[in-house]
Formats: sequence, C-alpha cells, structure tokens
Amino acid sequence: MRVYYTDQFALPLPEGHRFPMSKYTLLRQRVAASGLVPHQKILIPPPLQDEAILRAHDSDYLRRVQQGKLSIHEIRKIGFPWSPEMVERSFRSSSATLESCRAALQEGVAVNLAGGTHHAFRDHGGGYCVFNDSAIAALNIIAEGHVKRVVIIDCDVHQGDGTAAILVDNPDIYTFSIHAEKNYPFHKQKSNLDIGLDDGTTDAVYLARLAEGLDYALEESQAELAIYLAGADPYEHDKLGRLSLTKAGLRQRDEMVLENCRTAGIPVAITMAGGYAKNVEDIVDIHFQTVATAAQIFNL
Repeated sequence: MRVYYTDQFALPLPEGHRFPMSKYTLLRQRVAASGLVPHQKILIPPPLQDEAILRAHDSDYLRRVQQGKLSIHEIRKIGFPWSPEMVERSFRSSSATLESCRAALQEGVAVNLAGGTHHAFRDHGGGYCVFNDSAIAALNIIAEGHVKRVVIIDCDVHQGDGTAAILVDNPDIYTFSIHAEKNYPFHKQKSNLDIGLDDGTTDAVYLARLAEGLDYALEESQAELAIYLAGADPYEHDKLGRLSLTKAGLRQRDEMVLENCRTAGIPVAITMAGGYAKNVEDIVDIHFQTVATAAQIFNL
C-alpha cells in the first residue's frame, strides 16, 4: 500500500489559528513508526501540472492563486492567509490524491495523508480548501483512460459542496455525501446522493444510514474506482462536527466503506479530510485507524 504525505509543505499560520496543521506530521510519524507501510512506500507526491488543475478549476482562479492576487474576501473565505507555501501545498495535496488513485488501481488501495478539500469550487476556495483534490483526481484519472466511472464517497461531517458543484454535469463521476445537515456549508449543493443527519447522531443511526447509502451509490455509480474522504470530524468531541460518533463507530464506518468496495472489486483512494478535535492526538488516532483498517481489509 502506497501512502503519500505533504506535511513538509507546512503553512505559516498565525498564532492561535484553529486549523490543526500539526496533525499531518504526527500522522505521518505514526504511520512510519507502526510498520504498517514499508518505508519505501511512504512517498512525497510529485508536483502537479497546471493542466491537471484546470480540468476542475477556472484558469483565472488558478492564476490568481499562483500570483497571490486573491481578494481579501476570497482569502477570508478560504481561511488561510495567502503564501507561496499555501500554493505549493495545495498543488502537492491534489497531486497526492491523483497519485493515490493511480496506485489504488495497481494495488487495491492507497492513501493520501492529507486531501479531502471538498469545499473548493471551480472558481473559488472555501472552508480551508484551495483546490478540490477529489474532483481533480477523478477528472484526470478518467482523462488518462484508466477508468470510465468513479464514485466519490464523502464521509466528512460537512457536505462536499464544491465537489458536487464542479461535477454536477459529469455523468461519469458519482458524488455521495453523508454529513451533518445543519452544519457548514449552510447552502448545500446537490450531490448525486446526499444523506443529511441530525445534530447528535450516534454510531448506530449513522452506520445504518451509511449502509443504505453505500448500497445505493455503488449500484448506481457502476464505478471502477472510489475516492473515500474519511473525515475525522464526525467524532463526538470534534469542535466543528455536531455529530456524536465514537472512535469505535468511526472504525466501523471505515470497515463498512472499505469492505463494500473490496467486495465489489472497486479500488479505493483514501483521503483524510477534516478533523478539529481539541486534542490533536484524537484526530491522529482516528486518521491512523483509517490507514490501519485499509491495510487490514486489503491484506497489505
């Protein structure tokens, strides 16, 4: 199983910024120390070319990101101050998801230890997302001729609004989002399948609704590849989550998604998506649990 990391491209965030950037380094260190993945398969993704980004994003938006010409409003909407490091990391994180798709088609499963930036739209970013790595990866993996159909299974606690909007007219990519209905974004887009959950939803209800959604999405999509956003933010102690899943429930979620895909013969590229628990070690525990579950289920 190949694992891609981008934590060396850290963003220079102001003191007190609430985004837990340290989780990426801690997660990569945890994966490396565990022995789950051979050292030679823990990889830095290559740079991504502009052409790959432009399959999902407008050229004017890309240019303004690269040149630091985003407006104050656009930067505020993204949530990160502009910097060359922000640009580099955004390129590399999208590259890591595309590389994970290519690797999954060879080995069954692969992981981007970042990614899941599903609030980026074609012409603007939002919610800590500059480029939409899922849309970029899905569009490019199809354009390269590797597959004809992709399903995006978004289990971040927030709806994948940017992903849905970018791909709304694309019949070859199926978008499925299960999320807290009253959480951000407050104006939802239309995925192929949306399951909005009540605040405080616990393990049993979440897993039952997920099982229904997975059955439907995998049947409807007829996908040859899945991109799975394994957000840590449905966790009961997440500051931005509004759902009440336990770590055990999140492990069952991962098992359900990955077992269903493996049984259906669908390779899976996994991204980490959100996680905002007060204790960063809780976020790392949940993300690491996803990596370990993938290795177990795909017998790697």
